[in-house]
Amino acid sequence: MAACRHCCSSLWPRPLGNGPLRLPGRTRALTPLQVRALWGGTGSRAVAVDLGSRKLEISSGKLARFADGSAVVQSGDTAVMVTAVSKTKPSPSQFMPLVVDYRQKAAAAGRIPTNYLRREIGSSDKEILTSRIIDRSIRPLFPAGYFYDTQILCNLLAVDGINEPDVLAINGASVALSLSDIPWNGPIGAVRVGIIDGECVVNPTRKEMSSSALNLVVAGAPRSQIVMLEASAENILQQDFCHAIKVGVKYTQQIIQGIQQLVKEIGVTKRTPQKLFIPSPEIVKYTHKLAMERLYAVFTDYEHDKISRDEAINKIRLDTEEQLKEKFPEADPYEIIESFNVVSKDVFRSIILNEYKRCDGRDLTSLRSINCEVDMFKTLHGSALFQRGQTQVLCTVTFDSLESSIKSDRIITAVNGIKDKNFMLHYEFPPFATNEIGKVTGVNRRELGHGALAEKALSPVIPRDFPFTIRVTSEVLESNGSSSMASACGGSLALMDAVIILCNFKRKSVSLTQVKYFGRDPADGRMRLSRKVLQSPATAVVKTLNDRSNIVMREPVSQSSSNSSP
Repeated sequence: MAACRHCCSSLWPRPLGNGPLRLPGRTRALTPLQVRALWGGTGSRAVAVDLGSRKLEISSGKLARFADGSAVVQSGDTAVMVTAVSKTKPSPSQFMPLVVDYRQKAAAAGRIPTNYLRREIGSSDKEILTSRIIDRSIRPLFPAGYFYDTQILCNLLAVDGINEPDVLAINGASVALSLSDIPWNGPIGAVRVGIIDGECVVNPTRKEMSSSALNLVVAGAPRSQIVMLEASAENILQQDFCHAIKVGVKYTQQIIQGIQQLVKEIGVTKRTPQKLFIPSPEIVKYTHKLAMERLYAVFTDYEHDKISRDEAINKIRLDTEEQLKEKFPEADPYEIIESFNVVSKDVFRSIILNEYKRCDGRDLTSLRSINCEVDMFKTLHGSALFQRGQTQVLCTVTFDSLESSIKSDRIITAVNGIKDKNFMLHYEFPPFATNEIGKVTGVNRRELGHGALAEKALSPVIPRDFPFTIRVTSEVLESNGSSSMASACGGSLALMDAVIILCNFKRKSVSLTQVKYFGRDPADGRMRLSRKVLQSPATAVVKTLNDRSNIVMREPVSQSSSNSSP
């Protein structure tokens, strides 16, 4: 019993001077959540937010109380627990080291994983994409120069197959950060908006989303400010989209008010970081004096391309940093580097906003030169090269049977609602695209996110019930601008080169009179197609790209000629 008392007494919280409680040997004050956990009381707080016909329940103080912040957000029978932890010592990284992990559990759907280990392995594409949405929603609100390792973990506790958990995870991350002592300029609120039968629906169910013309996620900050937007749509009108954003922002404010009420009840005190990595105004002012004119000369020299401009800027950077080190010998290396970045950004922005010119000489409404080529390789079903300025993307299209489509088992469908799909776009960004050297491994999070963005752009114009699996690959060969949008343009060219009639913007159905699949040619293993397309108002897309004449659709061949060339 004496040993037990001794162990328990070591965990007993004691006052830190005249301030908050702490553990013996620990200089950092305990957060309100941790204090409640040590005292053993329930201390649970909850708030409910009405979102039209939906209700969002937010609670904290019952689960994961040793984390800096934790929260459970529930809608219907779908619940997500989110925790937030941040170190008190700065990271050596020269950026905000934020990690967001969203994990789906088969147990949340009352299932057992079907892999050989019968447990969750790795991260799925859906988990990675949801983690990126959460990251983009919360990252901008951390204080400038807050370089402390921070981790947000989102665990799916239960899923009912009706309410989507990804938006709940965004709100859970907001609650966890708001209730913690981590410096963060939140809270935020997030909702999904769909357009069903011409009406905006907030947080629609999975069944309702199947008939929605819009899938919009809005993350808003206090005072009706927008932090993040992510959307895909079926060719809706611009005014409908703007109206959906306004509806989403309206309901995010209600969520924010609920979170603020919870913060007020618990009483949260934010910690003071040891240091914020921000260059001093004195160093920035001296850097501006040294480099402003030289930077202006480079940014207004319209003969530069990406490589030569970067080389000229790096030369100015090295000269300026050497002078700054002599002038401020006690300054941190980060202050020297960041002060030049601040001045360079200010000069670049001032030229655009004041002189209405960009660094390549274009005004604010001019496009870079665009060149398109199709039918690059005869052996491919479809291929295209899209060049916009110094951004170059090579896209290919491959057909296969529906057996090659992405298939989801019952567990994946129950957890994230993803079913089989026969259209996919895969994006690759090799290091040589930016004149760099890097390790080429499997797909990374950035490539997955950019590929999903381009896939959203093309998916609505793919004919529904298309009888084949379509795979579009996009390889970035040069990058000096938006390569994901170039992937959407190049993918569109490659799809038309493959004689896929894209839907027009009037939502009319596509008429395919005959599309016949005879199998693979034993000579080369390629899939052989016979196509005859009925031109109708819905499919009045005739390829006249560059100097190529109109494509002539071949007549369907008989079964006996299945091994002949298409």
